[in-house]
Amino acid sequence: MTTPTYWQPIDRFRAFARAEPNRAAVIFPQGRNPAGLPDYRTITYRELDQWSDTIAERLTASGVGTGTRTIVLVLPGPELYAVMFGLLKIGAVPVVIDPGMGVRKMLRCLRAVAAEAFIGIPQAHALRVLFRRSFRLVHTNVTVGRRWFWGGATLRDWGTTPVGATPLRKPAADGDLLLIGFTTGSTGPAKAVEMTHGNLAAMIEQVHAARGHIEPDTSLITLPLVGILDLLLGARCVLPPLIPSQVGSTDPGDIVDAVERFGVRTMFASPAVLIPLLRRLEQQPTELKSLNSIYSGGAPVPDWCIAGLRAVLPEDARVYAGYGSTEALPMSTIESRELFDGLVERTHRGAGTCIGRPADRVRARIVAITDDPIPTWQRAEEIAGKLENSCSIGELVVAGPNVSTRYYWPEQANAQGKIVDGAVIWHRTGDLAWIDEQGRIWFCGRKSQRVVTAQGPMFTVQVEQIFNTVAGVARTALVGVGERGTQRPVLCVELRSDADATTVEAALRARAAESELTHTIADFLVHPKFPVDIRHNAKIGREQLSVWATEQLGAKR
Repeated sequence: MTTPTYWQPIDRFRAFARAEPNRAAVIFPQGRNPAGLPDYRTITYRELDQWSDTIAERLTASGVGTGTRTIVLVLPGPELYAVMFGLLKIGAVPVVIDPGMGVRKMLRCLRAVAAEAFIGIPQAHALRVLFRRSFRLVHTNVTVGRRWFWGGATLRDWGTTPVGATPLRKPAADGDLLLIGFTTGSTGPAKAVEMTHGNLAAMIEQVHAARGHIEPDTSLITLPLVGILDLLLGARCVLPPLIPSQVGSTDPGDIVDAVERFGVRTMFASPAVLIPLLRRLEQQPTELKSLNSIYSGGAPVPDWCIAGLRAVLPEDARVYAGYGSTEALPMSTIESRELFDGLVERTHRGAGTCIGRPADRVRARIVAITDDPIPTWQRAEEIAGKLENSCSIGELVVAGPNVSTRYYWPEQANAQGKIVDGAVIWHRTGDLAWIDEQGRIWFCGRKSQRVVTAQGPMFTVQVEQIFNTVAGVARTALVGVGERGTQRPVLCVELRSDADATTVEAALRARAAESELTHTIADFLVHPKFPVDIRHNAKIGREQLSVWATEQLGAKR
């Protein structure tokens, strides 16, 4: 199948706007009513199309055009989607990043892309002015909201209706740069990922295929990128009230209200959203009859949460555990019915977490574990002898039309993260896994977080799943103390609110003695609340926990 050019999705979006101009595109919160529930407003496909045309027109007049790198720091909402579509319509290159990574890290990342335009909320522009040397090439700036003490236009000043006719533009090639998106930097330095027009077109088709080619109808969105994909598929996108860097604090009552009020059919959310949602549904049963499918991502969702959602949702509802990254979305999915057909039991015995089969047109392989570059597939085969057999644990590498083939920055990330195989570029995920005889991927943990003891390597997720079923345990995290090669394995433990620490520790020690994978663990440390990533609030910050564990053990000695 030939991947369509980028303009085919935009043409589809415009077709929706013409065929059903009054169809809701984005349904977004605007304060709360006297009952304490969110008030929502709606922008239609025609309004969003015209608004993005207006932005495209005004940006063009300001000197923004094909290839112009444009920083976008806008909160999730109709403004974000109007800006993104406006940029994409003129071939400009949006640069997106998580502000929650911290000012210093964010400035370093943004300085590296040498952006020429800046669109953001007032706080973002204040940062731009304060650190003007980091943005010295910016010639166009637009404020989304109230302009303070800087110049430039505001989005409100531009209005929402274009003055002239939208010009016809030359379709971009599939390999042309579309967007630069930064990884979170939660398990290593943040990297600038290049996404091409062909990548986006493939992602749209793959997301559609993952849903069985069923139209999304109404989607609840907790990750902005998913909203872009669903809008290009003609969905009504419902945005519940949330803080982008604190999605774990989202009120599950607002999620239930949105699903019921708008007849939400599908939703994407991280475990940080799904776990509180499950607890809310268990305490206050609600049928949620419209909800047909849930997709989780950002981190492995606990199997007990998947089982709980299946119990409280309609019988025909599907719950998918998804796997992907900034560089490759989606990579794989698995539905709950397959998980509970014997796979969860294998997880609890130390097999890792099954994340399903590769997505449509995605290929997956395993290479030997090394922190060194693997420049070519020939080199990968040379070191393949370190894999004991075809089901050995190694680093997962993927290739496919949706997989980014290079980093914009830093340049050395390409040498470290890509493998050249003729015309194919394999992406090194940095995740450790193995592939079973049915082609299913079993995730065992991050390569950078593996614990290497004198007795050999230990893999975080593989080990933690053995302990996570112990009564009183909320979750666990395996970390290493000391130099790699002679590390001391330590299990950090987050307890449930009603658990007794002494009882839980005794049970954990007994469980450790039962498995060859865990019998060397002698240190169990209770932590009040694990640090997590900023994007999904679900990936455990094991690097920080390792530092904490080192301090705790030093204090004990």
